[in-house]
Formats: sequence, structure tokens, C-alpha cells
Amino acid sequence: GTMETAIQAMQRGAYDYLAKPFDLDEALLLAERALSARRLTQEVAALRTGLKEVWEFGALVGRHPTMQEVYKTIGRVAGSDVSVLLRGESGTGKEVVARALHHYSRRAGRPFVGISAAAIPLTLLESELFGHEKGAFTDARERRLGKLELAHGGSVFFDEIGDMPPELQVKLLRALQERAFERVGGHELIRMDIRVLAATHRDLEALMKEGRFREDLFYRLNVVMLHLPALRERRGDIPLLVEHFLAKYADALGERVVVPEAMDRLVGHDWPGNVRELENVIQRAMVMATPGVILPEHLPIGPVSAAAGVATDASLEEVIERKMHECVRGLRGHASANLHALMVGLVEKPLLRAVMRETGGNQVRAAQLLGINRNTLRKKLKEHGIAPGEISS
Repeated sequence: GTMETAIQAMQRGAYDYLAKPFDLDEALLLAERALSARRLTQEVAALRTGLKEVWEFGALVGRHPTMQEVYKTIGRVAGSDVSVLLRGESGTGKEVVARALHHYSRRAGRPFVGISAAAIPLTLLESELFGHEKGAFTDARERRLGKLELAHGGSVFFDEIGDMPPELQVKLLRALQERAFERVGGHELIRMDIRVLAATHRDLEALMKEGRFREDLFYRLNVVMLHLPALRERRGDIPLLVEHFLAKYADALGERVVVPEAMDRLVGHDWPGNVRELENVIQRAMVMATPGVILPEHLPIGPVSAAAGVATDASLEEVIERKMHECVRGLRGHASANLHALMVGLVEKPLLRAVMRETGGNQVRAAQLLGINRNTLRKKLKEHGIAPGEISS
């Protein structure tokens, strides 16, 4: 073999190059090494893809029952080609869910194309959607493919579908029904194979009554409806989202921790911009908190609202978990802290006080409520320094 052949082989991605005549054992050894290297490359690619998924779908973090229903619905419908209508306020993660539906579908790896009916002027929206031929209008100097054509084989995400002008709704409906369309200024029928995902924060039923949204298009899009809750409706998930965003931007901005007072303010804020706003606030706070600790003054949000402060939607488990999370975070760096006994004691003492108060200090009734015998109750009251006679209803 020549030097030129060897160089060309390596430039084209060859693992190694053997000149003739070559030893068969050497060739087998190199083949084994090449296969091992390929497996490692595939593993690294898989890890990178997995990491990308973690960050991309991070807005779906949450344990609130409404989010659990979102996860279940994604799992049920991702594998089919049914149209899905995503509803919820701006910033709740509608596009993230749309990407997850695409990612977990049979169309994964094929195009995911988004188009916002609110962000593009009416004069350009039709061309953006269907494409145009050269000379179709004044500035059409060359043929341009539209979103529907570019998404062939994949998924199209119509963001803010409620803002689409009625005249364009008619053309979109016809294209979806016939699975074909013509470019603006053209006569060739373009066939399409796409999955349709749409999102809106508007009241489409009200728009239909006003004649501003077509009822037939609504039913075409609304095969499966998925509602995403506002962040203020699932405040218990805020600490989880905060931890996610801190980890997401740690490489670029450095590791940060949030003090309990700052976390309380984050949990208590009403978040009109929802998860998107929370992510922006955490990014800004990470930049401002140069010592590594995020304080309340690093948060560009107002004080906790009275309604939010009580976190009425939070379950007892969520409240306890949030407080425990703060305690655990404060013990970072400690090799041993006897944490289990400490936490059990912190929960057990208020429980005993609450039961004793409810029973008017009656130890027999209190023991029955707790499901323990009276001697065990006496022992625990003594351990926690609770005097039965001092507690009354």
C-alpha cells in the first residue's frame, strides 16, 4: 500500500491500516480492538443522549399528582400517531412535552419541526407552513420548502395554534385531512407523513363560539388533550425543579446552593411565567451569587404572597419533604450525622403533641390513635420531654 492510500483510509474513518502482505493474527487483533472502540463510542453517544434527555425534559420534573398524570399520558400515547392538543399557561412546558412525545415515539430520530402561529406575521405564515415556489410573490427569489414538507416522516408542533388566522386554519385543515398540500404559487401536490402536536394557552371553546377558531380543526387536533398545570398549582415540585436547574447550569456557572429563606421565597412566588420564569430566575441568581450561596436578595422576584405562603396545594408529605430537604442540604460535607434518628425525632415529637392535644391528654385514647401500647407512649413522651398534664385541647 502507498502512503496516499493509508492517509485516505484514516481520513475516511478507518480504525487502522494494514499493508499487504499482513499477518492474519495481527488482523484479527486489530478487528477486536476496532469492535471494542466502536462499542465504547456507542456507549459514550448513548450517555450523551441520555444527559441531553435529562436537561431537555427537565421541565417535566415533579411528583405532584397532576404531573404524574402527564407522565402516564405521555407513556400511553407516545407510541401512536394520534394528534395531541397540549393546553396550559405560557411557560408550563408544552413544547417540552411535545418533544417528549416525539422522542418516545416510533418517529424518534426523524424531524421535529415547530412553528409558532403567534410569532410569525400573517403575510409570512402561509409560506412558512406550506413553502413557496420561485416567483410566488415579490421576494420569492427561489423555491423554499415549508415546515410541513421539512417534517415529513416526523412530527410538527403547532405552538399557540389558537392565534392562527381563520383563513389559514381552513388550508391547514384541508392539508391534514388530505395528507397533502401545494406550495404557495405551485400546482404540484406534495404528500406528507407527519404526526400533529399542537399547543395553546387560549380558551379554544370560547374562540369557537366567537367564530375565531374552526370547530372541525379543533376536533382534528383534540384527539387526546393533555393539560399542564401552572407552577403555582404544584408548589411542592419547586425545590425539585430548583435542584434540577442548579445541576443543569453548574458546569457553566459553578455549583450553587440555595439557603432555606431563598427557597421559601421561590416556593411562595406566584410564577406567572411558570417553569420558564423559574429557570430564568435560577440562572440569574447563579450569576449574581458569586460566593456560591443563593440568598433571597439574589432572586429578582417579589415577596411571598399571602395566598402562596401557606402553599395550600402542598400535601403533608410535600411539606415535610421540603423541610427535610433543607435539613439534609445543611449537612453537606458531614461524614456522619445520625440523620435517621434526628429526622424521626423531629417528626415524632409534633405528632405526639398533636395527638395528646386532640385527646385532651388522655393517654389511653392517644395510645389507641397512635396504634401503640400505653407504656410505649409514656416512654416516648418522656424521651421528648412532653408533660401530659401540660397539653389540653
